[in-house]
Amino acid sequence: MKKREINSARTPLYRDAGFELTTSEMTSSAFVAEADHEREPDLYIYSRYRNPTVVSAEEAIMNKEGSEWALLAESGMAAIDIALSVFQEKDKRKKWLFSSEIYGGTLSFISNVLINRRGIDIEFFSPSDHNYDYEAIEHLISEMRPEILYFETISNPLLIVADGRRLIKIARKYGVKVIVDNTFATPVLWKPLDDGADIVIHSATKYFSGHGNLTAGVLCGNDKALLKKAIEYRKYTGHMLSPDDAYRLQTQLTSFDLRFRQQCANAAELAMLLNDSDKTASVLFPGLKYHETHDVAYSLFSNKGFGAMITFDLKGDSSEEKRLYRERFIKAVYPAIKLIPTLGDSHTILMPVEPVWGSKYPEPGMIRLSVGFEQTEELIKVIGMALNA
Repeated sequence: MKKREINSARTPLYRDAGFELTTSEMTSSAFVAEADHEREPDLYIYSRYRNPTVVSAEEAIMNKEGSEWALLAESGMAAIDIALSVFQEKDKRKKWLFSSEIYGGTLSFISNVLINRRGIDIEFFSPSDHNYDYEAIEHLISEMRPEILYFETISNPLLIVADGRRLIKIARKYGVKVIVDNTFATPVLWKPLDDGADIVIHSATKYFSGHGNLTAGVLCGNDKALLKKAIEYRKYTGHMLSPDDAYRLQTQLTSFDLRFRQQCANAAELAMLLNDSDKTASVLFPGLKYHETHDVAYSLFSNKGFGAMITFDLKGDSSEEKRLYRERFIKAVYPAIKLIPTLGDSHTILMPVEPVWGSKYPEPGMIRLSVGFEQTEELIKVIGMALNA
């Protein structure tokens, strides 16, 4: 059968494990060029190195992020591993500085891998009264001179917004590299690379995919030296996203901006509903004016939204009563809102905080809500009825 180009508007799904190299000379050229670790090679060799379907999805994310490069991995944790590992070298002994308010999986990775297996010296900085003391952080950085600074734009589950621009400016002043996990904010609200971050990470499982049906992670940057290190590390550790998932992710990315903006709008309305209810003790949402980091969020996000996550605490006279009300609420919203331990899905989902975070956040009546892009009126009806239950 004669080969010919197909007039498709989409990059095909290339499931090839290895790619045809027709001559020994072409093979030699491909492997010589591979040593340069280009983001998009002229000759593809093996899908663990690079795959054209994956590269196409990466380019779609580059357009969203406004970055010079993006690399997809099979999960958000894989992207975190790549981003952190490119800064690890055997002769470097500087400390790494992390915010304590980061994803639990990242904290476990720090403890079990970075500290226990790799012997990296880690320090943490923590917020006080749901906000960061930036003068104290600068003093810490000036004394410590860490290799990297790592933080999340919006923390999980307390939704503390970091003044990312200020943190990056402080880090730059002392020659510190910056990694930002921007999963909760997404490039719709803020693009850390524009303000000087070295690497920005997303769990693409969440809002980039947005439908709860694939896992993926991505790291983005502008520095080509970091790109080459990241490609090399991904190749040797096998942190490559499958072409099937890359193809589906690229399709889902076409609606990302519309989806996320609607989720932010829905979250703002639900936050006001929860805040006005006499059944809630507190509502954590950066869009509410009394939130400790509302002004930071307003400035950083340029009033484009405040994210699509809400954490609220139900009232109760005792821990037992709060747990009872928590379970009543979870039962009352079902099946419209299900308990699913993730976020960023198309439908609103929830997760009780105490059973997941334990002693770190032991509030028995606290629930984290990941708001979807359903009809706002329907969400208000469901949650309003549940609060009265």
